[in-house]
Amino acid sequence: MTYVTRTEPFRTAIRARTATIRTVSADNTAAVAPAGPDISGPGSHDVHRRYPYGPPKPGCPAPPDPLGSSLVTALDALVRPDRYPRSAAYDPRWLLDLDMGPNPLWLLEDLARDLDLRPGMRVLDLGSGKGATSVFLAREYGADVVAADWWIGADEATAVFEAAGVGGQVAAVRAEAHQLPFEEGSFDAILSIDAFEYFGTADSYLPYLVKFLRPGGQLGIATPALTREVRELGAIPPHIKALVGWEAIAWHTAEWWRFQWEITELVTVTSARLQEDAWRDWLLWSRAGAEHLPEGRAVHQPVIDMLTADAGEFLSFALVTARTQGRAGGSDRTA
Repeated sequence: MTYVTRTEPFRTAIRARTATIRTVSADNTAAVAPAGPDISGPGSHDVHRRYPYGPPKPGCPAPPDPLGSSLVTALDALVRPDRYPRSAAYDPRWLLDLDMGPNPLWLLEDLARDLDLRPGMRVLDLGSGKGATSVFLAREYGADVVAADWWIGADEATAVFEAAGVGGQVAAVRAEAHQLPFEEGSFDAILSIDAFEYFGTADSYLPYLVKFLRPGGQLGIATPALTREVRELGAIPPHIKALVGWEAIAWHTAEWWRFQWEITELVTVTSARLQEDAWRDWLLWSRAGAEHLPEGRAVHQPVIDMLTADAGEFLSFALVTARTQGRAGGSDRTA
């Protein structure tokens, strides 16, 4: 997801491309992608064949029809109920059409295992992009979500939320990360998926951000990472530098984030880890995007080449969670 205030050449191409491929309805509002051709009826395959991972949840974007798509291989790879059971209920085509970063629901579902998200919590989705993670937070965890992003207008995001049936649970706000328009102590949790690297690495940012959390509030980020610090390596690895340039300086290890947060004594870090096989997940997403999206090959092939060359040596995602001091309030709420 993208939420920055500075030049970012790697993501600029993605934003420009995704701006032209949104699924839109006749009245020019964003819509959820269809689940695929109807293959029910006499002589056709049964429901289990159409939805091998179980029928979609009522009102949810559905998994793809594995027999009705020419992109069966790439898209099916994005449905992994064994590892990401909640995410498997969502249509990969819907996610790809909201693309502003790799596998956001997988990252969020994995991160949420280290959090205590409960119905009725007020959650800030910081750097929410086109809204996939906000939809997920509302549907899967019953959260009341504020989706804040600088690059995506509130009207565009709201249309996505309405189409997904969570308009009453998610409020879209256009906001810059250093000038958040909220009162102190507004949220039970603040989450940021694939965005924090653009605004959260400064020493002064965590003290600013935690003001918006209630006592005992939770903070969670999923952010691109390296397995070793660039300072330790002495240089950005060439295959990474060739694509993202200096941006990789902000791709820190999980332990860097742990120290950065704990040294403030404002939060207690509850987990800091590199996601298992993060580079493989990223590669699966990029391959599907290359096949599914207009101009997808031009945008995603360089990423595929970078990830293939890396093979997990340096590239990963850091998943970090923490709590502020004091007794949690929102975690005892019910929907």
